[in-house]
Amino acid sequence: MRSKRVQIFHDHVLVKEPGTSKSTPWHQDAPYYFVEGEQTVSFWCPVDPVKEASLRCVAGSHAWQKPVLPIRWLSEENFYPDKDTYMPVPDPDSENMPVIQWAMQPGDAVAFNFKTLHGARGNRSGIRRRAFSLRLVGDDVRYITRPGSTSPPYPGHNMVDGQILREDWFPVIYPS
Repeated sequence: MRSKRVQIFHDHVLVKEPGTSKSTPWHQDAPYYFVEGEQTVSFWCPVDPVKEASLRCVAGSHAWQKPVLPIRWLSEENFYPDKDTYMPVPDPDSENMPVIQWAMQPGDAVAFNFKTLHGARGNRSGIRRRAFSLRLVGDDVRYITRPGSTSPPYPGHNMVDGQILREDWFPVIYPS
């Protein structure tokens, strides 16, 4: 990130049960979050060996001029009302975009910018696919009001536009 300061934004565990046919939709993390800045990193770390259901990223998508419209994954409705600010969700496979992915083992990790378009195929294997995901932010990241609720929402944070994230909610891990 080339940041002098690093804060934890959030973490979560992702689970795809064996035989799950639904893909994780193509998306960028940034439009879902109430932060804005270039110094961001998402880590995707498998807990189980993974081949077919691995994270897939579109090389260079972090530099696109417009962010991808965030959608609700189950209903496929737009997350925010302003469609003009965002580009439609592309189909990287049919549009011949440079999709990169890796067979991974527990302990491996992929690190990518919040603006990188990514997704994952369904899990057709007979093995549960679990992954740990960690989101970190750096010096230039600030709170921004989005046109709707964000994911994760963090209600009651009381931050204002342009503010560095609260250290009592988003701990500084570097320098420690």
